Amino acid sequence: MTDLNGLLEPGSLVRHPTEPDWGIGQVQSNIGDRITVNFREMGKVVIDGSRIALVPVFGD
Repeated sequence: MTDLNGLLEPGSLVRHPTEPDWGIGQVQSNIGDRITVNFREMGKVVIDGSRIALVPVFGD
């Protein structure tokens, strides 16, 4: 599940697949399986990349 997560870098825009109300988030860091994302509607969240495959957002 971490294949695409491994490509995320600081500044990448993403959505959480099961939390659409959080809006678009910006990756702050991606270290190992820990991805820190600052979501517009939720704030800063640390995601376990081994359990959640974030969805990249392009052109928003």
